[in-house]
Amino acid sequence: MRCVIARFPFDLTKSGVLESMKGVKPEQVIGESVIIGRRTYPVKQVGQVVTRQDRRDFSAAEVLRAMTQLGFTCPGPSPAIAPERVHTPLQHASAMLGAPAAG
Repeated sequence: MRCVIARFPFDLTKSGVLESMKGVKPEQVIGESVIIGRRTYPVKQVGQVVTRQDRRDFSAAEVLRAMTQLGFTCPGPSPAIAPERVHTPLQHASAMLGAPAAG
């Protein structure tokens, strides 16, 4: 399938992408991802390996569009875990007394 990534045309196939990603260790997924085989890769890592271009040269959306058209599963970004709120000593004491904390 012909697709354009970073203004360059590429003829990509599902088997070609599988072959390119064979033996590539997945990096930690923070945003968008692509499931290739049994592994989940960050979309920018896939784009870099498949196109041999710098990650700054293309957008995640370009790679996601191409991978989706090739039939790969592209789950959305995992929900960010909200950091636990740190209470001030006043807020902690107010919570222990059952009164609403100021501020």
